[in-house]
This record gives sequence, C-alpha cells and structure tokens, in this order.
Amino acid sequence: MKEPTVAYSALELPVTLDDVQQAAELLESVIELTPVEHSRALTNALGSEVYLKCENLQRSGSFKVRGAYVRMAKLSAEQKAYGVVAASAGNHAQGVALAAEQLGIKARIYMPLGAALPKIAATKSRGAEVILHGATVDEALAEAKRYAEETGAVFVHPFDNADIIAGQGTIGLEILEQVPDVETIIVGVGGGGLLAGISVTVRALEEKLGRKIRIIGVQAEHAAAYPPSLAADALVPLKKVSTIADGIAVGRPGQMPFDIIKELVDDVHTVSEDDIARALIFLMERNKLVVEPAGSVPVAAVMDREIEKKYGNLGTTVCLLSGGNIDPMLMLKVIQRGLSAAGRYLTIKMMLQDRPGELTTISSIISSLDANVTGVDHTRVGGALSMGDVSITIDMETKGNEHCEEVLSALTDAGYQPIVVY
Repeated sequence: MKEPTVAYSALELPVTLDDVQQAAELLESVIELTPVEHSRALTNALGSEVYLKCENLQRSGSFKVRGAYVRMAKLSAEQKAYGVVAASAGNHAQGVALAAEQLGIKARIYMPLGAALPKIAATKSRGAEVILHGATVDEALAEAKRYAEETGAVFVHPFDNADIIAGQGTIGLEILEQVPDVETIIVGVGGGGLLAGISVTVRALEEKLGRKIRIIGVQAEHAAAYPPSLAADALVPLKKVSTIADGIAVGRPGQMPFDIIKELVDDVHTVSEDDIARALIFLMERNKLVVEPAGSVPVAAVMDREIEKKYGNLGTTVCLLSGGNIDPMLMLKVIQRGLSAAGRYLTIKMMLQDRPGELTTISSIISSLDANVTGVDHTRVGGALSMGDVSITIDMETKGNEHCEEVLSALTDAGYQPIVVY
C-alpha cells in the first residue's frame, strides 16, 4: 500500500479524533471495557509480545454495539419514532438490537437465509423484528435500504457511516490505554468500519506517543475485496464471497471506510480457511477463549508468519478478537477442519476387497503407528462399487502432519490406496 502523500494532520477525513472521543463519552455507560489478555503461546511463537483485545467478551458478543449505539443515539426524536432498519449476518444485527433496546427504538433487522440460528435468536431476544431475506448480506442490505425508503425508517449501515466508524474507533482509544507500548495492531476487515475507526484514532494520537504504530487489516482470502480495491484505488466488488468467517463476508468495501483505510492503514493481508480454523482452535485450547471465525483472523495472520516475513519483528502486537458469536454447529465443523489442517485429525477413504480379515489388517497398521480410530463407515452397496468390493471411510486422531504421512505411507506400502477426505 502507498504511503500517505500528505501528513495525517492535513488529511481531510470524514471521521476525526474528536468524533471518536465524543463517541466514547456516549458509550461510557453502555459498553464493557473489554480486557486485554497476554498470549504466552503466541508470544513464544512470534518472538515478541502478543496481546489479545477481547471484544468477543463485549455486550452482545462483538464490537458492533459501539457503532450502532453511537449512530442511533444521535437520531432526532422524529427519526426515532420511525424506527430503524439494518441488515447483518449476525453481529451488527445484535448490536443494533441491543442499542434499540437501550434507546427504546423499534428495530427491524434483515438477515440472510443462511444466518446462524443462535444469532437470529439472540437478535429477537432483544425485541427486534427479524426478517430472513436473500442468500448474502449484500442482498439483505439492498432489501433493508428498500424498506427504509418505503417507510421512513432510519437505515443503520453496518460500516459505511461516520457515526458507526467513530463508535468502532473507541476500541483504538482503549488499546492505546491498555497497551501503551503497542507497536503493531492487527484487525479483521469486512466492510472496513472497524479498521477505519481504529486507524483514525491511532494515527491521530501517534504524535503524542512519539512513534509510528503499524496497522494491518486481515481478510479471509475468499472474501477479500480490499486488496484489489486498494490496488485499483477504487471499489472493486467481488463476484463471489465464500468463507467460514461470516462476520467479514462482505463483497464490497464501504466507500467511507475505504477512503480512510487507503490513507492510513499499512497493509491488508489475507488468510486461508484452514488458517482461520487453526487460529480458532488455538485460541480455544491455548488461551481458553471462544472466538468466532471472523474474530480469529488477526491471530491466523500472526500464526501464518507472512506479515512477520514482510515487515520483520512486529514488536509488541495487539490482535483484536472482534467477536465471539459462533453457531455451535459451525464450531463443530471448524474444529474438525482446524484439527485436520494441523494434522491432528485424519479421514481417509479406500476401496477394499470384500473378504475376511481386510479390516483387521488395516486396523493393525493404523494401531501400530499409534493413531486412534474414532469412526469407521463400511459400505458394500453403491453405484461406484463392483461386485466383491467395499468402500471404507476411517476417521482417526493423529499427532501432526508428519504422523499423518506415516499412516498414509504405511497403508500405501501395504498395497492400499488411501484417499484423504479431511
């Protein structure tokens, strides 16, 4: 990314430090001051101090209530009477619902058809009306805007609004207070409101601190609209978005966040689905924190070491865990994927001759290598099966990628042809 062509103080940005500080005053009795936890495991891995800003422990389970409340608290009495409408896969929905409950405003929330059931239930529990519409957040957004135009309800955008950005920027104030020697801040990015708000805050206070702080955004590689947009210096919508990180599954950056990010942020990095799954499990096992996939992407970026390769030692680093609202069913899938990516879970499929002793032979090979079989599916009937053949799928616990290779090599040497499913 390019360096700013003019000093920060000379930039004309849609959100200022004063806006963020005013937002912090509005939020003082509404939000939690979420903790910052030191991660010994990540510190040992990276070679520099790593801290986790735990917005997964925020009210409603994510940072979104900050921007939503600031936006809605500034509405006039007449606007409040018309109510508000929003669209979200879950976190913004819950933030708007909580803010509406606090302010006594009627709220309608459009959520995509695939939204997680716990997020739908949590949104309804705050008194908001939930309408399921469209296959993506972008489709739900379009319908929410149409409803706003038709009824006069105030549309509360999840990221492309100055008050929303200012509210999210209050996290920057907290990070600088809680980790005053921070040198690198890593933030997940969807539409960009969170990263934009934090970057405004941090850049405005750098002069007082007497040093530059590196700010890096992270996107899921199959929902990464910012890298091509920044390269083109214009919004470049994605044709397709597909990621387990539903909280940042946004196909088009917000114009206002984009204008800020292109001037103030050092880089936007991408991580794979396997990286995200590994990070989620790492946080659960090593830091005892339940984080949704979108909230784990900063840790995924630290763990893949690509940022470190590019910039060298990152110094004291803060990873923002933006949310903890994860569907238990998705958690099961992510855990399985993460364990598989780490070489701790292996599922293989093989064709065998249907004769006595074959399963015993395979089991002996696996057990001799100290892998633990957790499930077996034995099928004799199917369109791809010949007479005398069976298809077998075996799930097993393994001890890492090298151990997986040992198991696969042993089965291959014994004349079998194992195909890795996971």
